[in-house]
Amino acid sequence: MQSAAKTASAPIRQTPGRRRKIHAADVVIHAILILLTLATLLPFYNVVLMSFSNTVAVSKQMVYLIPTVFDFSAYTYIIHEPRFLKALLVTIFVTGVGTAVNMLVTVTGSYVLSKTGFPGRKIVMGGIVFTMFFNGGLIPFYLTMKNFHLINNLFVMVLPVAVNTFYLIICIAFFRTLPVALEESAKIDGANDLQVLYKVVVPISMPMIATITLFYAVDRWNEWWYGVLFMTNVNLLPLQALLRELLTNYAQVLSSITTSVSVQNSDLQPEMLKMAVLVVSTLPIACLYPFLQKYFSKGVMIGSIKG
Repeated sequence: MQSAAKTASAPIRQTPGRRRKIHAADVVIHAILILLTLATLLPFYNVVLMSFSNTVAVSKQMVYLIPTVFDFSAYTYIIHEPRFLKALLVTIFVTGVGTAVNMLVTVTGSYVLSKTGFPGRKIVMGGIVFTMFFNGGLIPFYLTMKNFHLINNLFVMVLPVAVNTFYLIICIAFFRTLPVALEESAKIDGANDLQVLYKVVVPISMPMIATITLFYAVDRWNEWWYGVLFMTNVNLLPLQALLRELLTNYAQVLSSITTSVSVQNSDLQPEMLKMAVLVVSTLPIACLYPFLQKYFSKGVMIGSIKG
C-alpha cells in the first residue's frame, strides 16, 4: 500500500514521446504571418531610410533595405523652420486638452445614454445619429465659430470636435454589456451615480477607455483642417498644418529661412522632405502604442462578445 501511494504521489515525468509535436501546418502558418509582418513593416522602414538619404541616393534609387548614407538635411530643414516649435506646442496642447475633453464628454454621455430608463433617450440618440449623415455646411459652421469668438482661438480645435458620434456609440454598446448587479450593489452601499461611474464602471472599462483614448489622441494629433480654416494667425497653426505648408509651398518656405540653411538644403529633393514629414508627424503619436498595447488588444474586441 505504501509503495502504491508513493507511486501515485510521485510526479509524472514527461517522456520525449509526449512532447508537443510541431506540425507542418504550424510552420506554414507562422511563416506566412512573419512574411505578412515584414511586408507591413517594410514600407515604414523604407520611409525612414529615405528621410535620412541624400539627393544622390534618391536620384539613383539606392534606397531599398540597407542604408547607404545618413543625411539629416530634411530634418534640419523642418526643425529650422521658425514656427516649428510653436506649431509643436500647439499640437501638444490640442492633443492633451482635446483628448481629455473628448473622453470626459464621451464617457459620461455614453454612460447616461446606455440606460434604457433615461427619459427622452430615443430622441437624443436620434439626434446624435442624425449628425452622422447631415451637417449644416461649411459657411454656417464658420459663422457659428465666429459668433462664439473662436477664430484664432486654440479651443476651436477642441470644442467643435468634443465628441465623435461613432466612438460614442461604441461606448454605449460596451456599457450595456456590464452587469447591472455591480451598479445596484454600489448604490445599496450609498454611492450616487457619479461615484458609480468613476469608482465602479470606469475601472472595469479600462480596455474600452484606453482604446477610445488612443483613437481620440490620434485624431487630435493629426488635426490640421480646423487650424487652416479658423487660424489667420500663422503662429497658431498646428504641426500638421505647418508640415503641409512645407510640402505645398516648398520653394517659398526655402527662400524664407536663414541663408546658411538655404545653402545646405539647396539640393534637397521633395521626396526626401516628404518622408521626413511623415516620420516627424507619425513617430510621437506612435510612441503611445506600447503603453496602451495591453488594453488595446482587449479593446479592439468591444462589441464582438457579450459578457
